[in-house]
Amino acid sequence: MATQSKRKPRKAAKKSKAVAPTRAMAPAGGPVTLAEAQAMVQAQRPPQAMRQVSKAAAPPASPASVGAERKKLEKQRKDEIAQRVRDYKATMAIMKKRGARRPSPKGAPKGVEPAAAPSFAPLQVLAEGDSWFDYPVPFFGGGIIPRLERRLGVPILNLAKAGDEVRYMLGVEERELIARHLKDGCPAGGSWDVLLFSGGGNDIVDNPMALWIRDFDPARPPADHINKPRFDAALALVRAGYEDLIEVRDALSPDTHLVFQGYDFAIPDGRGICHLGPWLKPTFDLRRFPSQAVAFEVVKEMLQQFAAMLTALAAAPKVTFINGQGTLPQQKSAWHNELHPSRSGFDRFADLFHATLRALFPNRVV
Repeated sequence: MATQSKRKPRKAAKKSKAVAPTRAMAPAGGPVTLAEAQAMVQAQRPPQAMRQVSKAAAPPASPASVGAERKKLEKQRKDEIAQRVRDYKATMAIMKKRGARRPSPKGAPKGVEPAAAPSFAPLQVLAEGDSWFDYPVPFFGGGIIPRLERRLGVPILNLAKAGDEVRYMLGVEERELIARHLKDGCPAGGSWDVLLFSGGGNDIVDNPMALWIRDFDPARPPADHINKPRFDAALALVRAGYEDLIEVRDALSPDTHLVFQGYDFAIPDGRGICHLGPWLKPTFDLRRFPSQAVAFEVVKEMLQQFAAMLTALAAAPKVTFINGQGTLPQQKSAWHNELHPSRSGFDRFADLFHATLRALFPNRVV
């Protein structure tokens, strides 16, 4: 890090009251919107102590220090999930007790209350998945789930974690978490109406993808650049996770509807985010693909095979597959990076989920 020149002494800062972010003000009584209920829950939460940042030099890495850091991260993740559960339960408790009021429709003037409408029974939604559900980029607006919450006017208990893979989501620890939530039901009472699930993208990209992409050959069509036995093996592992999820649902919460999604056709342009990625282009560089356009056709073929697998699984009772492939235009501006849509792209997928849930629950979703 470059050193800085001598700075002038700082003047004493004037004391001023911190300006709190603008929040929806809940009415004194009667039904509330999701934003109003969430503001009430936030106001009741105890203030978080500021974390002290140590300026001491980090000690050399050792097995013990790496293990300690790993445990720390695992604890932070568990604490975050526990907080999400508490916030969800508190928000739903308010909305069930006082009644749930729908948010203002799109395009309505700010500050103008919508016409009086009867309160509705909030849909009870659980979500598990990857960064398409939990996109932790500051000031971006999140992934599909927070956008879908605003459209539904209800909270969603989101267990998703960026970077997660199906083989871990349905491994021991995370499977037990899903199973417990399905068995115990919604923290606000009753069973879950729907479980949204997004997984599989991280299982078939990044470094291992080099194992099932062949060296470029201009005489081969896109599909033949995929080593079918190897890719089928990777896809079979993903399918096993989905099949087990269906079995867990059938055993513990058979009335809960499962909703899957199949991503869109990612562009292997080499863009990452926050020092993560790229996840696609390195493999195509290694395999000497001459252009992004040629590599894109192979990615498209892989994702179409993934969608075909989910389409077959959606033949099971109370399973729906949202095939959003082809939703986004094949242009850089539609994507935030190689694997994730732009803000407007995520909004379009949230619209797809909203339309699907409205079709599945016409009396609960508008």
